[in-house]
Amino acid sequence: MRTLRILVLLLATAIFAAILYRWVSQERLQFFPPREAGPVSPTPEPTPTRPPPIGGKLDTGRLFSGITLHSSVEPSPGADATTERVDPESYVLELKLKPRVPTPNRTIEELAKVTPKLPELLPALATSLPIEPVSPLFGQLYDTKIRMLRENLSRLDLLLSRHNFFDCQTILRLQHAQTHRKALLLQADMDVDCDGSDGDRMPVGTGAPTNFKPFTSFKWPKKTPQPNPYLAGTEERLKKAEDEFNARTTSPDRKRDLRNAITQLRAEVDTLKKYSFLIGTTDPYIVIPGAFARDRDGAKTGDYALVIFGDGIYPAIVGDIGPNDKVGEASFRIAKEINPQSTPYNRPVSDLKVTYLIFPGTADPPFGPPDLEKLQARCQKLVDEIGGATVPLHHWENIIPPPPTPTPTPSPNPSATSTSSPAPGASAPAASPSGTFAFPLPSPKPSR
Repeated sequence: MRTLRILVLLLATAIFAAILYRWVSQERLQFFPPREAGPVSPTPEPTPTRPPPIGGKLDTGRLFSGITLHSSVEPSPGADATTERVDPESYVLELKLKPRVPTPNRTIEELAKVTPKLPELLPALATSLPIEPVSPLFGQLYDTKIRMLRENLSRLDLLLSRHNFFDCQTILRLQHAQTHRKALLLQADMDVDCDGSDGDRMPVGTGAPTNFKPFTSFKWPKKTPQPNPYLAGTEERLKKAEDEFNARTTSPDRKRDLRNAITQLRAEVDTLKKYSFLIGTTDPYIVIPGAFARDRDGAKTGDYALVIFGDGIYPAIVGDIGPNDKVGEASFRIAKEINPQSTPYNRPVSDLKVTYLIFPGTADPPFGPPDLEKLQARCQKLVDEIGGATVPLHHWENIIPPPPTPTPTPSPNPSATSTSSPAPGASAPAASPSGTFAFPLPSPKPSR
């Protein structure tokens, strides 16, 4: 009997030890996970496609890169808490932005501090500078920037950054003394514009980066039935908006927004069906603020222009109209030529070292697909009218691939010759339509 008791006690002890060991093992695994046999490569984190949203725990001093923040808390004695809680003036945050409006460069020496090669490239530029060369557009530009800051001060995410506020060094009005050729000179940085599309010349899209638009202000009627490469996508967005608008579950507020979007999308579809545009990846053009196009002495869409950077002079046209509070933007074709590292998100020149020389009133309507040879000749003539340049203008090559050659259709009558008459009822083949260009050559005058 005593032996049986000892066996039962030993068995109970063993069971208790097993339970205790199991419990300790589970606790150890919880705090010290087991190591795997081989090295484990960390899972790569996906690259974010957009900036993270502004959260609650935000250091306002680091809200925007380049904006200096001075903050302080200044308490003052008040009434009892019950009274102060309902008084809106008892707990006030005063937000004050103090931007310094820059002074424009005026003389050739000041221009050369930013663009050292400029006096050498255009030696007659100094003689074209009048006593008061600063254009009123410079003041209007910074007045617009200040107005936009005031309007958006309660929306810190909409404020101009330091880079975009100080994006223009000067805007000067020039006129050559002998030829009286006028020009508008801007010194700024260069952002990248990838907008535009043309199904006639390039039926395949070139991509749609953020903020891409398939339109440019420079446009002309389509010349072929080939659809715009971005038409289908726009029509699809229109259908989705219409379907959501017609759904019973759509709220009235959402329907109001959709109504505006549908109107805009219908206009875009109609425009893409009727017109062709410049292509940012293939055509050399620059972008100007909308206020420039509305000014009597400002530039207009289609005006010829030069982009001067380093020791190069690049022919261009005014191809698009941008926002009123920003200056300094060129097509991706120009940006890539100036800096091969340029991308839709990487500007070629961040400093204010790009000179844009625009010749107001030189546009050649009606517009059409760009003729790069005509662009070269026209810009060369305009350069000569302001005193000439010491280097040849950059020559743009057409990089749009030619359309595929259609397979010839065999003749239904093998015995027919090229001089035989067409069969009764058959129409003669129509002649290929002649291209019209943005910069048309003058028609030859008949000899007498």
